[in-house]
Amino acid sequence: MPIRALKSSPGLPPQESHAVAEVVQRILAEIREGGADVARRYAQDLDGWDGPIAVPTEALEAAAAQVPQGLKDDIAYAHENIRRFAEAQRATLSEMEIELRPGLRAGQRVIPVSSVGAYVPGGRYAHIASALMTITPAKVAGVPHITACSVPHPGQGIPAPILYAMHLAGATRVLAIGGVQGIAAMAYGLFGALPADILVGPGNAYVAEAKRQLFGPVGIDMVAGPTDSLVLADDSADPLTVAWDLVGQAEHGANSPVWLVTNSAPLAKAVMAHIPACIAELPAPNAQAAAAAWQALGEVWLCDTAEEMAQKSDAYAPEHLHVQARNLDWWKNRLRNYGSLFLGENTTVPFGDKAAGPNHVLPTSGAARHTGGLSVLKYLKTVTWQQADAQALPALAAASANISRAEGMEGHARSAERRLPTQQPTQQPTGAAAR
Repeated sequence: MPIRALKSSPGLPPQESHAVAEVVQRILAEIREGGADVARRYAQDLDGWDGPIAVPTEALEAAAAQVPQGLKDDIAYAHENIRRFAEAQRATLSEMEIELRPGLRAGQRVIPVSSVGAYVPGGRYAHIASALMTITPAKVAGVPHITACSVPHPGQGIPAPILYAMHLAGATRVLAIGGVQGIAAMAYGLFGALPADILVGPGNAYVAEAKRQLFGPVGIDMVAGPTDSLVLADDSADPLTVAWDLVGQAEHGANSPVWLVTNSAPLAKAVMAHIPACIAELPAPNAQAAAAAWQALGEVWLCDTAEEMAQKSDAYAPEHLHVQARNLDWWKNRLRNYGSLFLGENTTVPFGDKAAGPNHVLPTSGAARHTGGLSVLKYLKTVTWQQADAQALPALAAASANISRAEGMEGHARSAERRLPTQQPTQQPTGAAAR
């Protein structure tokens, strides 16, 4: 039988993306022109924040006293895992040198970018883990200047746990400013920050659009959309566990898709039966978000075989992919498109979101078909070098000159021939290059 939907997705109403783009373009232009004063005005108007934007070091240190010891221990546990994973990733990329031919040497260097701007969301949820995930790999990469910003709460500023995580992870400057104005402050080097070479971190539609518009002169990790999650489960999975895993990700918001792909009709029906009760157990705002996401974007697909399940998953290329099925090695080797893979019923997505070690800034909206998530490697430039000695010149210059003339680029050819001992043309120009 063909793959069939037991619950399809009606989808959300079309978003006015052009309106978001226009607002972002205007704000960026105003801040680029007016600098810190305009950014500060937006912080007052949009965040209700009239305190200092640059958070002093003593405030970062004082935040530790406001965080319960148990939470500090948990943050330290997560930080160590994230740091160790980033260090192991860094070790996979090394500098090298090779002699391609006698007298012709080439190689690569691995150089950290000079300045990073890390955006830490702080609106409805205080994203402590995002501070660790974006700043820690930059520190491991050797980035000397790491600016982090987050939304300040009126009368409070950035919540103490986020400040503590930023400081622990290694931020060299913290800005109490969020939204487009926060992205602009880091990109343009306001409030004492260096202009960012790369902007990283998740955020709402306005933050994502600001990063997209700034990309080019400034690097970005990715253009991220709403978070999404897919569960692959067979009849060995526990329906209530699967239901909670879907609801837990749907709690992100009404625009966060969650999908179940299974080859067990009884499991699928049991999961769908559990979901309303799971949603009802959440606090009211979380329940509303999860219910809206499940109603509009939740899907359940029934397949006949594991291979069909894998094909369906690869087509979705989910940000989070959780396998709760037999033969985990087969799934690990077979699956190709995902931001991060969670193997086995014990390995829930929130482990990766918060504390396990691999980064939680991941490709969304199917982008996992062509890219992976944020990592220490994103903060490093792999650049190449080459050096030609005299013994390499005859063959190297002749080949370069001849290819240049074949392309019609006479200036390139003559530049190459300047390195020949005789400085004579290797071939007479022909065709368009001769005219």
